Amino acid sequence: MKNAVFSIEELFRFLDAGVSAFHSTAAAAAILEAEGYVNCPESAAWELAPGGKYYTTRNGSAVLAWRMPKGELTGWHAAASHSDSPTWRIKQFDTEDKVFARAEVEGYGGMIMPSWLDRPLTVAGRLLVRTENGIESRLVCPDRALACIPNLCIHFSRDLNNGMKYNPQVDLQPIFGGKGGNLKEVLAAEAGVKAEDILDADLVLATREKAVRMGLNGEYFMSGRIDDLECAYTTLWGFLQGRGEEEGRGDIWVMFDNEEVGSSSRQGAQGTLMADVLARIEESLGVSREQSIRARTNSLVLSADNGHATHPNHPEKSDPANPVVMGGGVLLKYNARQTYTTSGFTGAAFTAICKKAGVPVQVFANRADVPGGSTLGNLLGHQILMPMVDIGLGQLAMHSAMETASCADAEYMAKAVAEYYNTPIFQPRTGSGSWACERCRRAVRPQPQRAAPSGQPRVQPSCMAERQEPGRADRSPHRGSGRGALPPQVRRPAGRRPWVAGPFLG
Repeated sequence: MKNAVFSIEELFRFLDAGVSAFHSTAAAAAILEAEGYVNCPESAAWELAPGGKYYTTRNGSAVLAWRMPKGELTGWHAAASHSDSPTWRIKQFDTEDKVFARAEVEGYGGMIMPSWLDRPLTVAGRLLVRTENGIESRLVCPDRALACIPNLCIHFSRDLNNGMKYNPQVDLQPIFGGKGGNLKEVLAAEAGVKAEDILDADLVLATREKAVRMGLNGEYFMSGRIDDLECAYTTLWGFLQGRGEEEGRGDIWVMFDNEEVGSSSRQGAQGTLMADVLARIEESLGVSREQSIRARTNSLVLSADNGHATHPNHPEKSDPANPVVMGGGVLLKYNARQTYTTSGFTGAAFTAICKKAGVPVQVFANRADVPGGSTLGNLLGHQILMPMVDIGLGQLAMHSAMETASCADAEYMAKAVAEYYNTPIFQPRTGSGSWACERCRRAVRPQPQRAAPSGQPRVQPSCMAERQEPGRADRSPHRGSGRGALPPQVRRPAGRRPWVAGPFLG
């Protein structure tokens, strides 16, 4: 994959493979191993080498890959996405029924319930089975239609087209065939074990449709699980394009689980997966607490999760000032409640990276009268105190069993993330921004304050340009403090504009 041309067909294969969070993780791990990344189980001792390439998994449903920094640790590039999608979780095998083979399900995440009706479905996930060597996990996903959730016909529900309130326990339970069928035995045969050896399972329903191009010119595509496997794959592709040329910089790619139900699990963004890996890496490098804080401050995290494109039939649902067009580029997501983590600093940095990559950027914001949702960044921030930016790709029918997105946008995201992993980003040691004179646009070097006669205010030296050009007609210095505010005793010269702060983007 490294140094390869982005392929929409490879994205389709990833979407097709990711029928459960466990399958998504297995697919990502296979790609990483093909690229030379070494598996580091959390329960094993790690031997990490400078410049080495590694990955680890948690619960079989979350995966984190990283490249070790070379030299003294100075900061991190990171990108986060999630492996799960709204679906139906099987809570009990083979319930009693006089007519049909049944299994009870419950909703996982905020899915569009009617989109699952009258659709060929299969079962996907993992079985925990008894073996001679102990309990093992076996992934299963029979490649055939095993189930459907039948609609109630219009003759029995005359008001169906006027709006239906679905009861998941009553209206949305699947059938698996006629009486006498046994789902547990079918899955046991799929896993190559006996039914009585299945001790437990984590199983969901999955759509049977494959990812496919759509549109008169094939500009769009439809698939299940676009949210968020599209971002997972495109950020992984970009991560693998990282050349690791920046000394002291480590690179991370992580795909969490359970985002659709709040990320509060140990394998979710509120868990400690990323924090634990960072701690183990820093320990192997002999990094002090102070060095750790400095490096994490000197970092950037891309929180990558899809957003809503403006709906063709309901444009009124979107922010009129910021319409989102599929094919219009990567989304930069803002929210006043900070459920999206983008700030002026991180938004400017990512926008500059996209410009460098030749990738268009769109602003995503909710209407002022519609509360926005949440995603990975603000929850991950409870564990990882790094600057973050929320990004994504515009799509239609989010949380439907089948969603729609743009082929061009997927390539845009891949290119932007590849550029991100190969762009030095840092904050000066003086603080959150660099001091620059608006007139000369040159950074001011931190200088100790000059001694002043008794009773007189202490001021910093003027900017370098003014010190180098003493013969200018206007020799009044631009004075500023290292924190962006002048001492109260010092007045700005008349007609002068104040100092401005801004991030360094290398």
